[in-house]
Amino acid sequence: ELREALAKLRLNDASLHFEPETSTALGFGFRCGFLGLLHMEIVQERLEREYGLELITTAPTVVSEVMTTAGDIVRVDSPAQWPPHNRLEELREPMVQADILVPDEHVGAVIRLCVERRGVQKRLLYTAHQVSLGYELPMSEVVADFFDRLKSVSRGYASLDYHFIRHEPADLVKVDILINGDQVDALAVIVHRDRCERRARELTERMKELIPRQMFDVAVQAAIGSQIIARQTVKAMRKNVTAKCYGGDVSRKRKLLEKQKAGKKRMKQLGRVEVPQEAFLAVLSRGDKD
Repeated sequence: ELREALAKLRLNDASLHFEPETSTALGFGFRCGFLGLLHMEIVQERLEREYGLELITTAPTVVSEVMTTAGDIVRVDSPAQWPPHNRLEELREPMVQADILVPDEHVGAVIRLCVERRGVQKRLLYTAHQVSLGYELPMSEVVADFFDRLKSVSRGYASLDYHFIRHEPADLVKVDILINGDQVDALAVIVHRDRCERRARELTERMKELIPRQMFDVAVQAAIGSQIIARQTVKAMRKNVTAKCYGGDVSRKRKLLEKQKAGKKRMKQLGRVEVPQEAFLAVLSRGDKD
């Protein structure tokens, strides 16, 4: 059904591109190409409203090059394909040449945005009341929400054009998200090492807000390999088992609480946590402020 719906949408939207994809956590699906987050939201809304489909959207990814210790160059387009750390020799991320045209009163905000996204300035030209900026930016910083943020900081006046130039060595790491000890590959992200801890804290805090409370504590962790770098806990729903104890020996209350604690422990061993769609969408957004 999803393949037919996407094929019909592409008849009147030539910018939509899709190809089959398989995920360990989510099963079969499609990798889609959009013009930006707004275009993605419009396509998702049309698929849900016109075709009655329930969709899960994951974070956008770019094709990186990985040189292994054996000397092979592997093209990786999702975190699930990331090789083990002991086999990595060099990581190369795609870079783009971004040409931005913006009114001169907004040039400071645009430069700050480009610096936040690890951009390197190559050109700055003033022509009348317009400024032409040239930046080299990592493609991973552009494909997510760069265009939306650019429009926001320039009040809609800035224009953007970019094209791929090369792959460049970078210190990238894969941040895995674990829900109750189980790795969810659709939530994994590839980030620069300098920003991995901040990004990990953002993701775990958002997961804590979005994952519904269970009858047991749910641990939300972010990890690089076997090292946990951030953690949040979704507290369990708890019944007041001592409500009817109006007095008497304190050991009776303690016994009831210990019994409840043992029951929660059994639930945690057997229980499963369903990750809502909003949690996958949280990976798309960032904590940047205007």
